[in-house]
Amino acid sequence: MKKQQQQSLEAALLNCREMDLLNKKMRWRRRALWGLILSLTIAITCVGLIVCNSLGILKAAGEGKRVTGGRLQTRNNVVESERAVVAADDGRCSKIGVSFLKIGGHAVDAAVATALCLGVVYPGSSGIGGGAFMLVKSSSSSSSSRIEAFDMRETAPLAASKDMYANNGDYKYTGALSMGVPGELAGLHVAWLKHGRLPWTTLFQPAIKLARHGFTISPYLASHIAKKRDVIMNDSGLRQVYAPDGKLLREGDKCFNVALSNTLEAVAEKGPEALYGGVVGEKLVKDVRKAGGILTMNDLRKYRVKITDPVVFDAMGYTVFGMPPPSSGTLGLSLILKVLEGFPNSAAAKGPLGLHRMIEALKHMFGVRMNLGDPDFVNVTGTISDMLSPSFAKRIRRRIYDNTTFPSEYYMPRWSQLRDHGTSHFCIVDGDRNAVSMTTTVNYAFGAGVMSPSTGIVLNNEMGDFSVPTEVSPEKLPPSPANFISPSKRPLSSMTPIIILKDNQLAGVIGGSGGINIIAAVTQVFINHFVLGMNPSAAVQSPRVYHKLIPNVVLYENWTVIDGDHIELSDERKHFLEERGHQLEAQNGGTICQFVVQSLPKSGKVLGNQTFHGMLTAVSDSRKDGSPAAIS
Repeated sequence: MKKQQQQSLEAALLNCREMDLLNKKMRWRRRALWGLILSLTIAITCVGLIVCNSLGILKAAGEGKRVTGGRLQTRNNVVESERAVVAADDGRCSKIGVSFLKIGGHAVDAAVATALCLGVVYPGSSGIGGGAFMLVKSSSSSSSSRIEAFDMRETAPLAASKDMYANNGDYKYTGALSMGVPGELAGLHVAWLKHGRLPWTTLFQPAIKLARHGFTISPYLASHIAKKRDVIMNDSGLRQVYAPDGKLLREGDKCFNVALSNTLEAVAEKGPEALYGGVVGEKLVKDVRKAGGILTMNDLRKYRVKITDPVVFDAMGYTVFGMPPPSSGTLGLSLILKVLEGFPNSAAAKGPLGLHRMIEALKHMFGVRMNLGDPDFVNVTGTISDMLSPSFAKRIRRRIYDNTTFPSEYYMPRWSQLRDHGTSHFCIVDGDRNAVSMTTTVNYAFGAGVMSPSTGIVLNNEMGDFSVPTEVSPEKLPPSPANFISPSKRPLSSMTPIIILKDNQLAGVIGGSGGINIIAAVTQVFINHFVLGMNPSAAVQSPRVYHKLIPNVVLYENWTVIDGDHIELSDERKHFLEERGHQLEAQNGGTICQFVVQSLPKSGKVLGNQTFHGMLTAVSDSRKDGSPAAIS
């Protein structure tokens, strides 16, 4: 059926603008009859929205947070739709995702196209040379809340060993030796085989076009290119794409990656086998080994996507679904929320005191999470049980005091923390209320700092997320044995894609990008909206705090984002934290979150096994220059 529909679907995609114009003309005469009435209605609605948004912002400010700059209500980081939405780090990719939903695609179809787009226009954060975690909520099963976890995390090559970086620790983070076996493309294909409605080839066409015919460098990518000047200029593959005339591309310049377009075209026509056992894979392996890596065709052939049940927990009246290990994000979120919800008053997470409690719970969580690792290699059942346990959360809660904080050793950390980086996240909800929450990464900005010249693929440096025995010093805790390197093992991660249900109905989709700080960011967005009642935009835009346990410093946002808004934690909250002994440090940057909320009936549960279709609100974080898209 998919092959039979391919030509017509491609035509629908390629001519969507013309079709939209035709439809508008056909509707014009009917709409003209109602012009005056609609004008009055829109005017009244706009006034109402302005008032409501203002109230939402005031409420956020009342909680001790603020977003200054005066452009919150006018930027295009929020859309609403009763039909379908996509919220991604780049507006072009959001629109591409929505274009497939418009022609009947499943949320997974849109996810494939969105992920491929991001790999082209944001290669510093994601791409088919990396890996990802994806949650899929399907409304077509007998239960309206069937959710699957797709683990497409990178794996250590078969020739890898726990002592492979003993002579040079830098190779763990930079260069081809830092590359893990990529999994994103394989994972997208497996998810598409289970849920996709549209032809695989069709989903690749927008990304192929962007790579071949060029795309405009966005402000955020331009900043990454500038920061990674030396990395780009020292690698022939990166240099030919991002400094083609010997000068770095800047914001507004046109960027071309013809080699990547050829790679995507081959995968579109031949499937993932082109990479995991075909000509594309052979080219990639040749380039990687020439650059000093150990990737082989056998590594690619043996890569397997893991489809598992998600981690599930109840907190604050909602049911949260997320990734199991090697992701530590959902388990970390579970522990923090269970600690907070056990405080005796209903306002446990509210105001400056709630922020103090959240920080303390976050620090305790970091003391626990490094016992996690790839469950195929280490026994992590005890740690998983603890991080989901109300009784374990109660023991931690007893160690949190409202009037003080403590030195790092009080939180009983045994192992040094994972310092993962980067990533890109997107959220999708379609017309049937199927949903996708996907976080994808190449780890550091531009991954290993190497691009395969013959394929246009940026190599990940995911081996940097493993712990190694030689990373020992008097200033650091010992490395975690649960996260030591083994062939085919997946490294621990902070990625936190989640899907939230209320009474078995979709309530929200959240995820973030920003390495170790993702867990804190997703926690704060969840609390802001689902606990404190902030509107979705304010929940995302409000200033955030972060902590890494060691050093024992609260990092608070104080920076001007790309579109000119200034984000800074309020003085009230800073003073409150300092009075309790927290050491504060301003941070010129922050984690980026994407958020989709569905409004649910206030009167109670939806009857029977029906899928509720409420208003969808999609938010893309202003900390990056993305924007959401919707079917109007």
